[in-house]
Amino acid sequence: MIPLKARLQALYEGDTDQAHRFRYTLLAFDIATVAFVIATSFLPLSPWIVALDVALGLGVLADFLGRLMISRAPAREFLRLSTWTDVVAIVSFLAPMFVQGVGFLRILRTLRLLRTYQLLERLRHDSPFFRRNEEAILAATNLVVFVFVMTGVVYVTQVGSNPAIGSPVDALYFTVTSLTTTGYGDITLPGTSGRLISVFVMICGVTLFFRLAQVVFRPYKVRFPCPTCGLQRHEPDAVHCKACGTTLNIPDEGAY
Repeated sequence: MIPLKARLQALYEGDTDQAHRFRYTLLAFDIATVAFVIATSFLPLSPWIVALDVALGLGVLADFLGRLMISRAPAREFLRLSTWTDVVAIVSFLAPMFVQGVGFLRILRTLRLLRTYQLLERLRHDSPFFRRNEEAILAATNLVVFVFVMTGVVYVTQVGSNPAIGSPVDALYFTVTSLTTTGYGDITLPGTSGRLISVFVMICGVTLFFRLAQVVFRPYKVRFPCPTCGLQRHEPDAVHCKACGTTLNIPDEGAY
């Protein structure tokens, strides 16, 4: 097991070309998984969807076990939210066979998508577009995850009892109209639990939406830690840190 653990550690945490290719492959796998989740969430359950669910679930499980194996404190991993979102995502790849609508929880896998430190650093190094728009990309990812998770919650809790929610599209429509506080009134969630879900969607959703808008419309700054005070964001042409006055040597695009 030691050689296997060392091999996995080199792939997940190493700085070799092979390790970088491996992590980009994982990123591509995660993106494909999320695309599959979104595309099939609005389709009736069929054997080919179940088969792909199982195949993708096994892939996510293998990644999860690999990360757990190389952890220096495996038990401590279960104190992290990202670990439990992976567990829920793995279980939910099989759940559609038993509870229709829970498949939306598979998109929780997205929370792991851009949270790996080594992958973030590599994307910052390789992609000028990602460097310029990192916060907007992460904010948009969080917003999309929230929308689809809440769509799943609305659908599971309302289908069969609420005639206005007959399909995942109805649940998505309600979630988006609540998130934007448009509230056309053609679909409502009755009862105390329904009202609480609506309030949660509006408060959390609007917060995430405003956060994304704030990042998108905020003046562009580069991410470069000040060696003295640690301030992360500076004007692109900054020579000195505006917090402590330390001379900065911010690399431009030509350095990559």
